[in-house]
Amino acid sequence: QVQLVESGGGLVQAGGSLSLSCAASGRTFSSYAMGWFRQAPGKEREFVAAINWSDSNTYSADSVKGRFTISRDNAKNTVYLQMTSLKPEDTAVYYCAAGKFAWTTPRGYDYWGQGTQVTVSS
Repeated sequence: QVQLVESGGGLVQAGGSLSLSCAASGRTFSSYAMGWFRQAPGKEREFVAAINWSDSNTYSADSVKGRFTISRDNAKNTVYLQMTSLKPEDTAVYYCAAGKFAWTTPRGYDYWGQGTQVTVSS
């Protein structure tokens, strides 16, 4: 089992920045790929970014490329999502997830955090 706890969400103005963290506990964190997803009201959960276990490859959705950066610190069992140039359409609950591979679909992940709200005002 892997337990995931997100933090760092909040309210920010358009153009601002936020940094999300996801702390993991339980089984060996470094052997899991980690992903960030988001879900806005009335919409399906969508892929944001992912990083594989070795940290050699990262993947981002086109909508966040150049603005969001995913990283991980295996020594701290933590994955991060640095978000810059935020837009109102980035408003959603953000979830981190752990799985065997850095899939871009939620079905590819085995463990999920409870989510953290990010609200971007215009």
